[in-house]
Amino acid sequence: MKTLLIPFMLLLSLHLAAQSDNIPTSQGDLSVSPILHSSLVLQWDGKTVYIDPYGGAQMFSSFSAPDLVLITDIHGDHLNQETLSTLNLENTELIAPQAVIDQLGDLSFKATHALGNGEDIEWQSIQVEAVPMYNLPETDDARHPKGRGNGYVITFGDKRVYISGDTEDIEEMRQLEDIDVAFVCMNMPYTMDVAQAADAVLDFKPAIVYPFHFRGGDGFSDVEEFKRLVNEGEASIEVRLRNWYPENN
Repeated sequence: MKTLLIPFMLLLSLHLAAQSDNIPTSQGDLSVSPILHSSLVLQWDGKTVYIDPYGGAQMFSSFSAPDLVLITDIHGDHLNQETLSTLNLENTELIAPQAVIDQLGDLSFKATHALGNGEDIEWQSIQVEAVPMYNLPETDDARHPKGRGNGYVITFGDKRVYISGDTEDIEEMRQLEDIDVAFVCMNMPYTMDVAQAADAVLDFKPAIVYPFHFRGGDGFSDVEEFKRLVNEGEASIEVRLRNWYPENN
């Protein structure tokens, strides 16, 4: 069994490394590595940032320990206690909404920074702005009520990167400006459908968009259709389809 497991882990490691994209910035390349669902690793200027780490520590075995973790919301595919508890967080700082920090339990970071919608922080030359993410209509029993979770706009050098979090096609997303790279969710009934996501993207027009977080209640959203709708409306937007669900290969 051990002899079979070692090659499998090596293949998984190579797979994760192979799917990284490099995006030029004014201070060197930003490396983008999809991990699972809405989890990704961003590496820039000698710093490693994990977004919503999920899927177990083995998913991150190709990467150095995080210098910074950003978490968007309290649900288990974003605040994943099992994964976080097995990562080396000794020198890691956390940026998250207060609702997430309130549920950390025994998890310990070098420092935590609570950020609410509309607030921002500069962390080691990386600017992080928290933006709204929520369901429509706004009701008391919404899965994602306004103000609890964060989307993020993260600035690396001269590039602005948008992380949608679990949101519908809210006005605050449609009004974003100067977004170079966007990660946009699309999974019913939790966030929005493909048509809504494409329509919102056509409003704020990022240079590059990655559909992610597209596993929903009835399986996977049609990201090829998302790409078609976006490029039918604006051919200059680069839609990057990547493997966010390696366990299904």
